[in-house]
Amino acid sequence: MNTRWQVKYFRALAALLVATGEALAQETRPVARRLVVSIPDRKLALVEDGRVVKIYPVAVGKATTPSPAGSFTVAERVTHPAWYRPGKVVPPGRSNPLGPRWIGLSLRGYGIHGTNSPRSIGRRASHGCIRMRNADVEELFALVAIGDRVELFAERTAEVAGIFGGPAAGQVAVSAGPMAAGMLAGQ
Repeated sequence: MNTRWQVKYFRALAALLVATGEALAQETRPVARRLVVSIPDRKLALVEDGRVVKIYPVAVGKATTPSPAGSFTVAERVTHPAWYRPGKVVPPGRSNPLGPRWIGLSLRGYGIHGTNSPRSIGRRASHGCIRMRNADVEELFALVAIGDRVELFAERTAEVAGIFGGPAAGQVAVSAGPMAAGMLAGQ
């Protein structure tokens, strides 16, 4: 009788293992992932399947070299990038202005990267790229893939306001402070 129970147990266990293997072998649905950058807010949001996963502070292009607005894709991912400019190459390391990671966009020459100037985060300071704290860009780098959408917004649209909070461009924020509350109550 004990043997009969063991046979049933092992058959059930085998069926469970086969079912688990089949479930794991099935293709998983790819995550709809995109990066949304609000240039006026100087923030980047990682959005997966329509849900904001994380928001990062960033530096954006200064007035003389603004960040481009538009829809792009992640075209390349480089760990420990070298920085090139005419007549100069800065190898990976502490003095490299790209930091430890480069997420290149489909618009050649533009990307999301780390920085050797962390005080620039939250400012209009770059030559058009999106700068992140080094720890933040390393985290983001591990989460994005080539082909992911990257949207850079020069204005606060309703979608941007929904992601980052606050009013969209052209909307006025209404304060519910004591004076406004008194006015609404007819005082």
